[in-house]
Amino acid sequence: MNRSKIEYVDHTWNPITGCRHICEYCYARRMTERFAGNVSLNKMARKDYSMVPAANEEEDLYVLDAPMLNETGSTLVYPFGFAPTLHRYRMDIPGKLKMGNNIFVGAMADIFGNWVPDEWIEEIFNVCEKYPIHNYLFLTKNPDRYINLYLKELLPKQKNMWYGATVTNVQQAYTAEAAIQDLPSEVHAFLSIEPLFEDLSEDLDITIKNFTNWVILGAETGRRKGKVIPEKEWVRKIVKLCDESGVPVFMKDSLISIVGESNMRREFPEQLRHLEISPKMKKKLYDICAECKAHLKKCEMITLLARSQRGEQPKQFGFMCKGCFKKLCEDLGLKIPDLAEMVESIMVEANKEND
Repeated sequence: MNRSKIEYVDHTWNPITGCRHICEYCYARRMTERFAGNVSLNKMARKDYSMVPAANEEEDLYVLDAPMLNETGSTLVYPFGFAPTLHRYRMDIPGKLKMGNNIFVGAMADIFGNWVPDEWIEEIFNVCEKYPIHNYLFLTKNPDRYINLYLKELLPKQKNMWYGATVTNVQQAYTAEAAIQDLPSEVHAFLSIEPLFEDLSEDLDITIKNFTNWVILGAETGRRKGKVIPEKEWVRKIVKLCDESGVPVFMKDSLISIVGESNMRREFPEQLRHLEISPKMKKKLYDICAECKAHLKKCEMITLLARSQRGEQPKQFGFMCKGCFKKLCEDLGLKIPDLAEMVESIMVEANKEND
């Protein structure tokens, strides 16, 4: 799990890496080439991995139950280059995050490619359902796979699961429209229009207005020969469609030079603005008021401390909300301490002579 450089998510999680789409602009393929090591040598270490048939009967896929190490003992992140690989040892990584996050699942793969077995996708969905405090964002150039999984009753419909389709041109806009319209109404769907290669406003009109919960816009990055720089008007038309339909728009930084910083939109749907806390962290941060039993953040309550004699280290024995503490002081005829926002803690000290 890595802190993401992708602007609209907190983390990327790559239980699967590699892809069989051939996209000239693909950043992931370029990255794996830099960090793969000696792929031919890695393939010779047959005891370190297994292989399974591809779902579409193409070349077999790689499975790693444990990280593959190089000769110095360092983990090989992409030991088979951009060949599709299941890293099963990464499956429980979302459980290590204590706070809820927006997680991009499969930033270095297309986990819904036709070659990916249903079993791999089910494993990932099971982990997502095991840790519901996170929002999970999926993205594919093969959105028909969503429908295939839905018809098999394998597609989760929870509100924290977001199913995205990549759209760069008219053909992909048509494919995305056909798939997204067939998704159940309770499912969150979004479009990632990146890189924007042509004016798609007319082709995406119906999809954005009726079937999309969020739109992400971006331009091609890198220095590829033949790189397409989108026109400002293409962006403006899509944003206008979103505004007419009340659909949030997130523009990636790659558009700053095209539309200008003052025109950038970085909007999130409500669900993706809401972060939860893991049960373990919630227990650490919250407690119950000793008087009214309200469940509140500890930092918002009075810490109750006690010691039996002078010189003894006071011990924490509870918390009290500020309202109850104020009433307690009034009932006892005590002056309410004039500290930050009333008081941060109150120590009850027994009179040694009366013990």
